[in-house]
Amino acid sequence: MTTTLPLVLVIITALSFDFTNGFHDTGNAMATSVATGALKPRVAVAMCAVLNLVGAFLSLAVAATVAKGLVDADVVTLPVVLAGLVGAITWNLVTWLKGLPSSSSHALVGGVVGAVLAAVGTHGVLWSGLVSKVLLPALLAPLVAMLVSATGTWITHRVTRGVPEGTTRRGYRFGQIGGAGLISLAHGTNDAQKSMGIILLALIAGGKVSQDAGVPLWVVGSCGLAMAAGTYLGGWRIMRTLGKGLTDVDPRQGMAADTASAAIIMMSGHFGYSLSTTHVVSGSVLGTGLGARRTVRWSVAGRMVAGWVVTLPAAAAVAAVCYGIEHLFGAAGSVVVFGLLLVASGVIWKLSRRDAVDASNVNDEWVGATANAAADAPVVVMADAAGMTDVLTDMPADAPAVSSASQHTAGSQPSTTPAPRPFATV
Repeated sequence: MTTTLPLVLVIITALSFDFTNGFHDTGNAMATSVATGALKPRVAVAMCAVLNLVGAFLSLAVAATVAKGLVDADVVTLPVVLAGLVGAITWNLVTWLKGLPSSSSHALVGGVVGAVLAAVGTHGVLWSGLVSKVLLPALLAPLVAMLVSATGTWITHRVTRGVPEGTTRRGYRFGQIGGAGLISLAHGTNDAQKSMGIILLALIAGGKVSQDAGVPLWVVGSCGLAMAAGTYLGGWRIMRTLGKGLTDVDPRQGMAADTASAAIIMMSGHFGYSLSTTHVVSGSVLGTGLGARRTVRWSVAGRMVAGWVVTLPAAAAVAAVCYGIEHLFGAAGSVVVFGLLLVASGVIWKLSRRDAVDASNVNDEWVGATANAAADAPVVVMADAAGMTDVLTDMPADAPAVSSASQHTAGSQPSTTPAPRPFATV
């Protein structure tokens, strides 16, 4: 009984993490499709949930990395695993409340590492695995995604120059849906496995399976279902930031971002890298803004990057504190920590109701979108001999409307510059 209750709490908490991972990272797959109108919000999250579940059964390479490649399994106990999960969930909920697309993957890794450090010290962490499988991919993935996405966006804009907007919107809509589906599938193959690895660690620590055991089928299925359920809730706050906060996205950009993200995430899953889908998709969305020469809201991007930097240490710190509480209360420590998690989750949920984001307002204009930001985009104005003004239209869609004084006869009034379009606020 002494071992059974902590093990049950760990499994419930691990599935809860998968649930938060689902609604935290749904925006990774569907933000651009919802922002461009390629998919209706509810249809998008339903499609994402189904494909996340399917993806959970396709590969177990990442689960093996989490279970056996980051910390020494010999020093892992059930209290360590529980503390790590609570640290990860807490960070997920805080960043979700703020609408900050942080990495659930790194929150989980940080939580586990922080709990191990609190329990046994630095020798319990496999630092080479942490660097090669987590930290280096975290640095490279968003940069690679940005480069690939920017290149793809530039190519699509050059190829479709002169094609009516209605034609490109219809054509790229289907490509964007396909790309979003691939990201959802890739998300299942990558993120769902992280909790599988944690539950496997718990089963090993609880003496239920041997150290060389694979992930049981019931673990695969339950993790996939938990993530799919969380995904269906939508994660509207994160989706709004990615779809509206970084840059304005059209269907061509959306398809370029989605296909670039899916390719990188699937490749990382194949090699067992515990990659953050948040980092990849955010880099891809930024790349589309650069490739299309649209205004990029660097202040929003800066807050995201700051969140990425502190995710590992923040989750590790919470996990270390939780392990200390478990140690302080002895046999009842796991129950106390689990109770504190329930209280914290309830408080955060209540705070989120003050400024709720849902399917009805996820596509409202971004508050930080200002006319000054749009004015940064160059607009070339030419006057012809007949006095007619031509504006070169291959410009960012959010550039302010501008006209110049055309040639006019004596006594005529010069043309005026219309005021920039106002931006709506949430």
